[in-house]
Amino acid sequence: MKVLLWLLRGIVFVALFGLAVKNSGPVDLRFYLDSAWQAPLSVVILIAFAAGAAVGLTATVVTLVRQGRELRQLRDRSGSAPAAGRS
Repeated sequence: MKVLLWLLRGIVFVALFGLAVKNSGPVDLRFYLDSAWQAPLSVVILIAFAAGAAVGLTATVVTLVRQGRELRQLRDRSGSAPAAGRS
């Protein structure tokens, strides 16, 4: 099973590497105030993907921290009152 997984990872890597090589032409990113940045298309796509993943992870972490805080508060409230069936 591990060999199959590594084979699949290798195929995906080769496919993405081929895509990056085929899309290595320069693109211009134009920002406000007449500033521009020139980079290969594959780098721009990689940066956009990484930025999206970072935003998604940040939103997830914020939600998990909020839920953890709420869970702690609920546990503290329930711990102060004696529970039925405990000795």
